[in-house]
Formats: sequence, C-alpha cells, structure tokens
Amino acid sequence: MESNDLKRNVEDAWLQYHRHIDEDTKNVYASYFTHISVFVSEEIRETIENEMKIFASESMGISGSKFSSDDIKNSHLIIGERKLLDTVVSESLKMQDKEIGFEIVHLKSDRKIIISGKTPSDIIYGTFFLIKAVIKGVLPEEIQGIHIAKNGLRMIQHWDNLDGTVERGYAGRSIFFENNVILQDNQKIKKYARLLSSIGINAISINNVNVHEQETKLITKEYSEDVIRLTEIFRRYGIKVFLSINFSSPILIGGLATADPLNMDVKNWWIGKANEIYHIIPDFGGFVIKADSEWNPGPYTYNRTQAEGANTIAEALLPHGGILMWRCFVYNNQQDWRDRTVDRARSAFDSFIDLDGKFLENVILQIKNGPVDFQVREPVSPLLGGLKNTNMNLEFQITQEYTGQQIDLCYLPTMWKEVLDFKMDGKDSHSKVSSIISLAGKRKFGGGIVGISNIGRSEHWTGHPLAQANLYVFGELSYDPEINLESATNEWIILTFGNRREVISTLHDILLKSHSVYEKYVAPMGVGWMVTPGTHYGPNVDGYEYSKWGTYHYADNKGIGVDRTTLTGTGYINQYSQYWRETYENLSTCPDNLLLFFHHVPYQHMLKNGKTLIQEIYDSHFLGAEQVTKMIRDWNKIREFIDSETYEEVLKRMKSQLANALEWRDVINTYFFRKTGIYDEKGRKIFP
Repeated sequence: MESNDLKRNVEDAWLQYHRHIDEDTKNVYASYFTHISVFVSEEIRETIENEMKIFASESMGISGSKFSSDDIKNSHLIIGERKLLDTVVSESLKMQDKEIGFEIVHLKSDRKIIISGKTPSDIIYGTFFLIKAVIKGVLPEEIQGIHIAKNGLRMIQHWDNLDGTVERGYAGRSIFFENNVILQDNQKIKKYARLLSSIGINAISINNVNVHEQETKLITKEYSEDVIRLTEIFRRYGIKVFLSINFSSPILIGGLATADPLNMDVKNWWIGKANEIYHIIPDFGGFVIKADSEWNPGPYTYNRTQAEGANTIAEALLPHGGILMWRCFVYNNQQDWRDRTVDRARSAFDSFIDLDGKFLENVILQIKNGPVDFQVREPVSPLLGGLKNTNMNLEFQITQEYTGQQIDLCYLPTMWKEVLDFKMDGKDSHSKVSSIISLAGKRKFGGGIVGISNIGRSEHWTGHPLAQANLYVFGELSYDPEINLESATNEWIILTFGNRREVISTLHDILLKSHSVYEKYVAPMGVGWMVTPGTHYGPNVDGYEYSKWGTYHYADNKGIGVDRTTLTGTGYINQYSQYWRETYENLSTCPDNLLLFFHHVPYQHMLKNGKTLIQEIYDSHFLGAEQVTKMIRDWNKIREFIDSETYEEVLKRMKSQLANALEWRDVINTYFFRKTGIYDEKGRKIFP
C-alpha cells in the first residue's frame, strides 16, 4: 500500500487534491471556503461550484461549503463575470474592460477574495489559479493581481482519426473515437476538459487535420448528436469546439462537381453548411483546414490562391462569429534530391507572404514554429516576422514526433520559450514572436497559440508520466508567454508530486536539461531528419536523404549541411529581416546550434567553442548518452518520494531512452567516422 503522502490518482494528473496542504495554510484559508458566491451563467457556475466543493472537501477538510449567487455580504470568496460583479464590488476591480483575463482581489478588512474574469474560460482559469496558489502555500495578500490573457486563442488540436488511431500519437488510442463512432465515455472527456481548463485552454479541435473519407462526415447529421454532446461537455469548462474539415467537402458530401472556392454553388454550399452547424451549436468555434499539403486537396487544385480558398469558407462562418484556422504547412512540391536550388524550408513564406492583408478578418493563419517540420532544432519561421496585416496562430507540437515519442524524455517548453522570446528584427522587443502573435484586443478575431495534442488513452494521459509537464506548461505559456519557465516547471512538479524539496530540485533539473540532452544525441546543429523513415524514432542517417520531401543533410566526405545562403545557396536566408540575414549568412556569426541548417560546412571547421565540427559531433553524442545515464541515477534518488506506479513507468521509459541514446551515439559517430576517417581526439570507442 502506498502511504497517503505518495498516493496519486493518475487520471487527475496535476490536480491531486487529496494531499499537499499543510495545516497553517488550511487555517489561513479555511474561512474563505465556507461561504462562496458565484456570479456566472448556470453551466459555468455548476463547474466552478463542483470544483470548489471537491477542493474544499479533499484538500481543506471542509464539508458543506455554502454556495449562493446573491449573498455578497456573507460570502468570503466571490467569483464571477466582470460585468456582473461591477454592480457590487466595482471599486475593488482594476482590470480594464478591453483586457481579457482575470483579476484576483483580496479585501483584508472584509476577509474576502474576489475572482473576476471577462470570459467563462478566464473565470474558470482564475478559479484554478486560486486553488494552485493555496496548494503552494501562497498567502491571501500575495495572490492579488491582474492576469492578462496575452493570447485570445489558446488551443489544443488533436490528430485523432475516427477509427481510433492517432496520427503521431504516442499515448494510446483516441479518447474521442473508435470504429468510426464517437465514444460515449462522457466522464473521460469531462476529466480531460477539466485538465485543459485548469491551464487556461479555451479551444479544441477533436479530429485530425488530415481529414479522411469518414472524418469528412463529422460536419453531417450522421455525427451531429455526438458532436453536440462533446460541445456541451467542453462548454461547461469554457472551451469551444472546432472541427478539422476537408477542402473537398462540397464534392465528397455535398454532391457538387467541384470544390472551386470561386464557384457560386460552392460558396452557397459552405454558407448552407455553416448555417446548419450554427443552428444546432450556436457557439461552435469554427474550422481547421490543412490544404495543398501531403496530398490534401486545396485551392491550388483550381489555380486559386490560398486566400481565395480560405475566404470562401471564412465568409460562411463570419456571420456566426466563427473562425477559420488555415494551416501554412503547404508544400506539395515534389523535390528532386539532385537539385539543390529547391528548398522545402522556403515553402510557407513563398506561399503566403504576397497574400498578407488579403484574408478575411476571421481567418487565422496557423504557422509552425519552424520552417520545416517540428525538428529538435530549427530556426524560427520567417513567416512570423513577414506577415504584418494577417491574424496568426503559432503552432507547437506537444506530441513528440521527432523528439522522442514520449518514450524519451524531452521537455519542450525550453525550446518553445526560445521561440516566443525570439526577436524577428533582432533588436526590438516589440518584434518578439510572443508580441507578434498576442493580438487579443487588437483585432476582433485575434490570434494565439496552438498545440498538437500528446493525449491518448494511456493511464497517465500522455504515455510517459513526465510528458504531462509539456501539456501543463504549454497551457501556461499560451496564456502568458512571459511567465517564468522555471517557476512554471516547479509548479507542475509541486501539483503533481508534492512539495518535497528533493523531488522539486531533482525533477526541475531533469526536465529543464532534457531537451538539450535529447538534442545532443540526435541530429547535430540543426541538420535534422536523421530518423527512421515512417516511425521517426531512432537513427537512420540517410533514411530521408533521397526522398522527394526535401529532407536532406547533404553529408559527403568533406562536409555536411544545407547551403541556404543568399550568395551560394537556396536563398532561404533572404526571408528574414536584415539583422538575421546578415547573422545567418556569415559563418562567423551564424549560431553554432543552427550552423548545419544554414550552411554546408567542412568537418574541420572550427566552432565558437574551439572544437572542430567533427569533434563536436563526437563529443555531443557521447555526452548525450552519458547524461541519460545520469538522468536515471537522479530519478532513482527520489524513488521513496514517488508513487510506485509512476516510478516504475518512468524508469521503464528511461531505460528505453538510454538504449535509444546509445544507438544514436554509435550510429551517428560511426557514420561520420566512415565518411571522414577522422579519429576521436579522446580515443573513445567508435565502431568502424
């Protein structure tokens, strides 16, 4: 039997209410949870009251908390919509009407805490914010403050298929679908919605952006009742539901002869379909589309622009307040590996830059953080700096397709924070990626951050229990990209495993170093793509070297890397601002961790750390494997403080990670030793 101090309900993830609260904290907060007033719509009120009842009972030991919607005088905790609270406590609220987010006020003399929010999502998130503060032992006078939602849209997108599979899913089968039906497990979905709302998520799309024949029917009456049911569950947690749709739907389910976006019958079909959906789901979020990429149909089929394709569908959504998210992952160009002038990295920028300002106001272009495909190291997509008059979403991949597949531990927020803090002009803080995408309040439909889900039917939701940290901190970063990453990491650890100092310091170190560790033993210095084709797990140095998808490293016996310079290469560098063009173009100023993404470099090239390129390849791969060994040792040190189920699952995956790291080390080092004939200066074993 586990002691109560270690016992953990894995389905509750970071919402472990049965422990963590010390007696002093309970005494400080006890009176606030005895009488609570909630001023929100009925559905949201039920969600907040239920959450407070669970927390008060399980964490605070308070049963029978009183709830009301009008007894301000006797209430010690007041939660509500700003517009409703204005009439009773407006003198205490400082948040501006135009600001989206929540505010917490502590009235010491009256022993009251007030949580005020502008939207249902903000109010629920503010409620969870208070709960987390109590768990962490933050005093009432220290929680007061305004928390602005920097991004109006904070979204999780699923790549789930109706047959139950999940594309790039590493945590089991879909929680939504099986055998072409929508599952009836409302409790599972409710628990998931609860987790998402606790980290500030306010939107979700439930099906794969690669929309197959059966999934195309999700916007028909065949699935409408179940879509309505899911929408009702997520609505109670302040989350809007979106669907990924097929650009060719007018043909596939509409019976038309064409999906040409400028055809009037097609335009009218989309208008009719939008009217039909919003009649039964008035608060439906809208659509997500992947067009003209990886065999998906799109406007290029009809010699139309991406803007013409998007605007026809967006126009149908606009009267209902619906949003169209249009992915910029457009690269159907088939590349010949012999032709070094063609560059897949250019595709998104080349496809969209001339269309800036030509999209309707409810179109949001969804742009991957890098120009290629979620590699462990890529430069920031230049399209994020190039578009000036278009709504944008920044797309991160929480599921670990190229970053260990939730077998290998790879804490992604360290990489995401680098992207968010990147200055597109190299100088001005206003050019930071986080500032560019944070358009809430500036444009009606704004922009935001999208994460590709790492959730499945695994007991721990994410397969690897520690991969939950990626989802948790994604939510926190999407709400406010300026948060302190180290504090957010510690918060997840405390909420999940308790506040023992040994656990916090050990897991903090393991998590924050894990992306760097993974990067060390896989593809070096931004070159990417050295993975096993299809599975994308484990090393295969030349696996994608001669494919048609532009996934090359161009290693020969003299050097390695892709020449993307303006002077002698593909000219990709020219897509950046002047500061970064000059930085990346010059070997002496190009960052070493992106060197091989931008340049074809001799193996004897001297890096900024004083090592040759070939020696850095050897050293990093040996070091990466060594650091995985240390990771296992550190995990074992806190065994007595972790519940046995989680401990064993993490240990099993870490052992698999070590085997993977050793294989990467030996395959990569041997490959380059065979290419170059250059020995490791330190005389370590490299297989000939």
